[in-house]
Amino acid sequence: MSHERGGDPAEPAEPIPPDDPSPPAEPGRSAESGAGQAPPDQSTSTVSADLTPSASAPPTSSADTVPTMPLATPSAPPRTSPRCPDCQENISVTDRYCEACGRELGARRVALPYPESESATPRPCDACGAQQYDADGYCRGCGQLRAPRDRFEADLGAVCVATDRGIAHARNEDSVAAAVVEDAPGGAHPAPRTVVIVVCDGVSTSEDPQAASGTASRSGVDATLTALAEGRDAPDAALAGLAAAAQAVRDIAVDESHAPSCTYVSAIVRGYDADTFEITVANVGDSRAYWLVPAPGAPDIPPSQRLTVDDSWAQALVDAGAMDEQTAMKDPRAHTLLRWLGADSGDRPWSDTCVRVFRTRGPGLLLLCSDGLWNYQPDAHGLAALATAPEPMRAARDLVEFALRSGGSDNITVALARVP
Repeated sequence: MSHERGGDPAEPAEPIPPDDPSPPAEPGRSAESGAGQAPPDQSTSTVSADLTPSASAPPTSSADTVPTMPLATPSAPPRTSPRCPDCQENISVTDRYCEACGRELGARRVALPYPESESATPRPCDACGAQQYDADGYCRGCGQLRAPRDRFEADLGAVCVATDRGIAHARNEDSVAAAVVEDAPGGAHPAPRTVVIVVCDGVSTSEDPQAASGTASRSGVDATLTALAEGRDAPDAALAGLAAAAQAVRDIAVDESHAPSCTYVSAIVRGYDADTFEITVANVGDSRAYWLVPAPGAPDIPPSQRLTVDDSWAQALVDAGAMDEQTAMKDPRAHTLLRWLGADSGDRPWSDTCVRVFRTRGPGLLLLCSDGLWNYQPDAHGLAALATAPEPMRAARDLVEFALRSGGSDNITVALARVP
């Protein structure tokens, strides 16, 4: 991410109204920028069928977040004691293995990019073809430093993830982590499969942005899974994941002048019956979540739309009615962040509407991405038209390739989860 952080993330600057011809003031930044007033505790908006901010949230004029149709909200299944998926014996949320049958418990996880040293199949040296490297990454055959991998991909079935260095950047400062908890058929109300995803984009103007994004994505997924296993509902779990990620990024800082920073967007996907799903999203910064319907859907399926609202200068201009979105994105400060995760962002860098709930029927796709993708196609319907491949992994690659063909000026990260 090549944009800058703005002023106090707890109190973003108000853009001028449209009848004032002078430009908005440049947001400032200091090591004490997070010391302002903390936002309220209520951080959740719930909607039926389409994303609609709560009454206290600032209005948005974005065409792809306009409510469309009501959808009956199913009641959540009663909580039951967790059971082993194989033998149905009672287990604890902290157990790694079932004591009765030995099955490994918990979620299947992935976090990208990972260090090249962790790869099961090391890539041959570009210079001599050898596959042996020392601890510092130098080829044992010719001494050349191993080149960073351009792309990492993973397919967990329920979610596919890909992250690419892009063309213009020397390294990948994005990160994505995901986990899938399979069905646990205990009792009369089996627990549905749960998917947790976090995408983070390191702020290039900060030190060690790749450390911030990697730490935030992994910590966010882990804390969200723990909260869900403890029986907390999805909005609470999403906020727990965000809070853990924010603290983990703050802990990276070694002194007051060292503040690695990143954006954050997460999603929890859970099913309640055969064709109704709940998607809970949380975000800080300008990494986004979208609901995509690649093919014409049934009348009761919400259309493609953006599920998150950016914490950026451009979005503030739109919310204030100063400009429409297309014009605001041409402002030279459009990508300046008003909120971010970092040691200089305060203890609660999220807004009071950062967590939102979206209920829908499938089929469709949940997309989480960094601005390396949506910079080239911010419209939800346009993104849906690019993600028409029948296999989600192929669709994820198509989105990455589109961004590369469009210029690849930033790191590109995509996570796609099929619903259902």
